[in-house]
Amino acid sequence: MNGDVTVIGGGLAGLVAAARLAEAGADVTLYERRPEVGGRVRTETVDGFTLDRGFQVLFTSYPAVASELDIDALDVRRFAPGATICRPGSRSTLSDPLRDPRGAIPSLLNDEVSFSDKLRTLALRYDLSNRDEDDFFAGRDDSSGGPDDASIREYLRDWGFADDYVEHFVEPFYGGITLDRSLSTSKQVFEYTFRAMGRGAIGVPAEGMSTIPESLAARAREAGVAIETGEDVDSVRTADQGRVPFRTGSGDAEGATVELADGSTREADAVVVAATPPEARRLTGVESVPTEAVPNVTGWYALPAGESFETGKRILLNAAGESPNAVVPMSEVAPEYGPDDRALLAATFLGEDSLDRPTDALRDDVRDALDAWYPGRDFSGLETVDVHRIRFAQFAQPPGVHADLPEPDDPDGPVVLAGDYTEWSSIQGALESGRAAADAAGEHL
Repeated sequence: MNGDVTVIGGGLAGLVAAARLAEAGADVTLYERRPEVGGRVRTETVDGFTLDRGFQVLFTSYPAVASELDIDALDVRRFAPGATICRPGSRSTLSDPLRDPRGAIPSLLNDEVSFSDKLRTLALRYDLSNRDEDDFFAGRDDSSGGPDDASIREYLRDWGFADDYVEHFVEPFYGGITLDRSLSTSKQVFEYTFRAMGRGAIGVPAEGMSTIPESLAARAREAGVAIETGEDVDSVRTADQGRVPFRTGSGDAEGATVELADGSTREADAVVVAATPPEARRLTGVESVPTEAVPNVTGWYALPAGESFETGKRILLNAAGESPNAVVPMSEVAPEYGPDDRALLAATFLGEDSLDRPTDALRDDVRDALDAWYPGRDFSGLETVDVHRIRFAQFAQPPGVHADLPEPDDPDGPVVLAGDYTEWSSIQGALESGRAAADAAGEHL
């Protein structure tokens, strides 16, 4: 494959597209406006603690993870399957007995969930495990041509799950995955992630989630990609067009020009736009790029030196309230995330209102929840390490949204899209979209 390619955006999708194109023989330059690559997958160090930019996890069974990443090199620290359902004075384990035999008896005795719903959960797992990869995110019923989607709540109701099961377990657990405790997200997200959890583990790299884009960047550089950070792109023009948007409908222009914010330009045979959804829409004029945001707030907290905190490496779900939605024992799962004598916790808060809540109020909610869940323990020494307020953590995924997402080759001319917004909002979606974008861009070379 010969030709010059410019990739705009150094998130997961852009890095995969750049690496694959360079490995196929293209001359690739990637521009990233931030000082470092990674997009939404970033990690920082604060007072010796490793903090991911918002609570993030890696599903090891995602197909694109297997094809694009070296799991062994990432040194993933794994959570125990399932979670702990918490309410004042009560904590109970709900796990996957097929993957966690030691959790089978506590799960069986868990009175938060009825025995029939436990059996129903196993039946659901069996059903989804037998589905083909292409069955997910199709968005349409092949037999009728009409929509075949519903909210997670409607989907679970159709399966016959009791309201208690949904409220006590699914709401906080999938609130953490979809950032939507109302469960109004597409059922397709639930189906895909539920199957993924049955096939593999959830975890974090020992050195933080930024290890993922760093490994992709190293792969891209090894293949010959020139990665230019701190470079913002102002516009993209095809050979016979002026400044963006460039949707003329001609479809036969050859070549494209990328103009940087400093006024300099770069000519390319193909351009991969792997920017954020709002920026991708601005640069390409493709109106189907989703820009409705779902926010997330993650608070990072440390216990006083020498105080331990053990959950069996399980996420603590708030079954009695919504703030926090969940508390995560980060340094128990990944000891590298905290200094030797400090326990690090992450707490997630959902909804627009959380973005504006004072830092002290968020910390107090976590203290109150822990005090209630662990009577007899004193959490007054809980300290705030940092709070991440992320206005665009995911794009909104209501029922039917995936059928209307853009295709990589939707822009006119030799320009293609790369981003989870061409698949679904996830690491799997981002990695897979990078592969698809590389294939689409290769058609112009």
